[in-house]
Amino acid sequence: MTTEVFITSDHHFFHQNIIKYCSRPFYSYQEMNQVMIDKWNSVVGVNDIVIHLGDFAWRGKAGLIRPKLNGTILLVKGNHDELIKGEDGFIIVEGNIIIKNMILTHRPIPLEELPEGMINIFGHIHHNNVFDKTRQVNISVEKTDYKPIRLKDIMK
Repeated sequence: MTTEVFITSDHHFFHQNIIKYCSRPFYSYQEMNQVMIDKWNSVVGVNDIVIHLGDFAWRGKAGLIRPKLNGTILLVKGNHDELIKGEDGFIIVEGNIIIKNMILTHRPIPLEELPEGMINIFGHIHHNNVFDKTRQVNISVEKTDYKPIRLKDIMK
């Protein structure tokens, strides 16, 4: 069995107001949570790895969602993840992750600070399109149909 690596960001499970803020196509956070769980598990297998670039869940409720999701989750904490702990079922990553020529962060790195030859994979800005699409990739769930995407697909 092959292990796949996925990347995703900014689910904001349990956050009712994110639906309005980001024009998400859901009626309630309960519906949003269930759709995102279903989409996650439709692509991520139990032996897969998911690198989550932050803002996983609202107000310390990550432990309620984590058991429902396939895979091992490495969490780069976002600005809404201060209450999440390893005991909630995550491998917590302090700082950023570098894979080959990619820097994985929660917030986008300003283009002038991005090292030459590197690409920044990030979340945080949701549906905002103000970034350099040649050197920066927004992986917020609004950009990925609310599901994780394969690392190898990003590398293409």
